[in-house]
Amino acid sequence: MGYDGKGQRVIKDASQLEATWNAIGPGECILEAFIDFTREVSVLVARGVDGETVLYGPIENEHADHILDVSVLPAPGTTPAIAHEAARIATRVAEGLDAVGLLCVEMFQTWNGALLVNEIAPRPHNSGHLTIEGCRTSQFEQQVRAVAGLPLGSPESLRPAAMANLLGDLWYAPNGAPREPNWSAALAEGASLHLYGKESPRAGRKMGHLTILGDTPEAVRDAARAARERLRS
Repeated sequence: MGYDGKGQRVIKDASQLEATWNAIGPGECILEAFIDFTREVSVLVARGVDGETVLYGPIENEHADHILDVSVLPAPGTTPAIAHEAARIATRVAEGLDAVGLLCVEMFQTWNGALLVNEIAPRPHNSGHLTIEGCRTSQFEQQVRAVAGLPLGSPESLRPAAMANLLGDLWYAPNGAPREPNWSAALAEGASLHLYGKESPRAGRKMGHLTILGDTPEAVRDAARAARERLRS
């Protein structure tokens, strides 16, 4: 199974089949239909040992080069009907798997409003990192509560929140020379910084993230991107 675009190839016509097969190498593969979708959303389900369930989301996820780039809660422009359907699907998946703990259900939203599950992650998820600052109970605390048999916390969203991933590319100048990101410039506008303690930055490697809270989903999405860009200054 591919992750962050790894091990995946897009086949646009039959003439590419042989070259694609040779590029992937021998072994079992999964052939999937290409989905023409408008965006990806995720719903985090926290489910306790007694079946108690609380939800976060829908969260809108934007990708760059097949890697999660920015997540926003609440997902901008989500109608009550779409939010209800996303919650229903995620809950059904968690109950069907008899999951305990955190389960992230990612879905494609198609042009006609349909939601199709495209990935399931049985753990706290990158798109849920914004719950640390943005929600009454973070996904990480919720995971502990769920598996320990404690009452689940409130998933209430305190304010619109956006998370921007920080990849190892930020630790290098355009000429390839190593450099330290300009942390003070990014944090001056109220961003929260989380670094993961990884020693070796490299292109495409998730090294941390920034989270910003604000008044609207659109505003925090733009602010998170701007804060990350200031790291290059």
